[in-house]
Amino acid sequence: MSETDRRTFLARSGALLGAGALGGLGAATVAGAAAGEPSPDSGAVGELASVRDQLSDNEPFDGPHQAGILTAKQAQATFTALDSLAPDRATLSEALQALSHRARELAVGGAIPELTSGRPPSVLEPGEPPADSGILGPQNAPDGLTVTIALGASLFDGRYGLADRRPRELVTMPTFSIDDLDPARSHGDLLVQICAHQRDTVTHAQRELLRAVRGALVPRWTIDGFRGAPRGPSVRSSPRNLFAFRDGTANPPADDPALMERLVWAGVGEPGWARGGSYQVLRVIRMHVEFWDRVGLTEQEQMIGRSRASGAPLGGEDEFEDPRYDLDPKGERIPLDAHIRSANPRTAATADQRILRRGFNYAQGVDATGTLDQGLVFVAFNQSPRRQFQAVQERLIEEPMVDYITPVGGGYFFAPPGARGEPDWVGSRLFAV
Repeated sequence: MSETDRRTFLARSGALLGAGALGGLGAATVAGAAAGEPSPDSGAVGELASVRDQLSDNEPFDGPHQAGILTAKQAQATFTALDSLAPDRATLSEALQALSHRARELAVGGAIPELTSGRPPSVLEPGEPPADSGILGPQNAPDGLTVTIALGASLFDGRYGLADRRPRELVTMPTFSIDDLDPARSHGDLLVQICAHQRDTVTHAQRELLRAVRGALVPRWTIDGFRGAPRGPSVRSSPRNLFAFRDGTANPPADDPALMERLVWAGVGEPGWARGGSYQVLRVIRMHVEFWDRVGLTEQEQMIGRSRASGAPLGGEDEFEDPRYDLDPKGERIPLDAHIRSANPRTAATADQRILRRGFNYAQGVDATGTLDQGLVFVAFNQSPRRQFQAVQERLIEEPMVDYITPVGGGYFFAPPGARGEPDWVGSRLFAV
């Protein structure tokens, strides 16, 4: 990148970084209908009020850990893997800094400024683009937006002199025996996870973040995800995946700090800059839903180990009750190779192998054969992929459900600790002398 190109890149990033600097949303964001507008019915009023509450939801970008890890899962997500085109370490550092600053602004929300580069729009140079795409209107609502930035193993090759700072377990994701990985949607120098309540918020954030790093970071692959609606019967009930079973029932509680220190946050043995970060495993798992839909309900439940209707372990009544494998040593109630039994045997020896899951469903139309392309964007945060994710994955290799799924993409990444507030940025400690 020439010096002229570098100045252009930084100038564009700087203009974008100022785009949300007007702060949080004012009362106009949640103002009522304009005078003279027809009065909506009570149902529409309630729905609008619910959406407004979501739009005003703010998740701080800064903190000891990045948002989007322990944050309660939002309804919409996009995952974008990036490759670096930065010619040197300084340019890479500048791009990561721009990425964090723009993400921070979007998480706060605010009015789109009426002035760009200090000039009224009426006197902008011909062809000069606005500072924001504007697809959310004149106000960017925070909408519970979280942006989680993670680094891939390939970023620690010889290009930027970072090899000796690589997190100790960060490697290129291996290909397991059940995988059919597509190189076009696997791995990457970085992964940006964007989550929010509304789809347009996620789409807007992706466009703005990519614009902030144009010329230095380029998309390698991307996939959209969504969470099943909270359909009950209680507020605790887990949403369903596209096999129709409740997903996330046995997740370790994210509100237990001591447990998160054991299972999620990197610590002893890691480079100093990485402590407080977390390994992120992403797997794009295609579900052969048309094949699955031809399987009898009893067989489906035996493969999973739970009632499809209630989510309770077989023989139980409540989704969250202990399956009590100790009372079923021969697998007469819950088969020994059932998914829930293999994934989490609930023994003292496997207690520290648990992972914090944050997966989303995906649906990408049909493939070239006319078959539905649907499945799971499996996301797990863990302290040690070798001790946790890989140990679980190896137990699942022989489960009956492998006939109905194919992992086709994803990668291993490392999410650094959170930024410490302006002007700090995610990954800054990696580049510290």
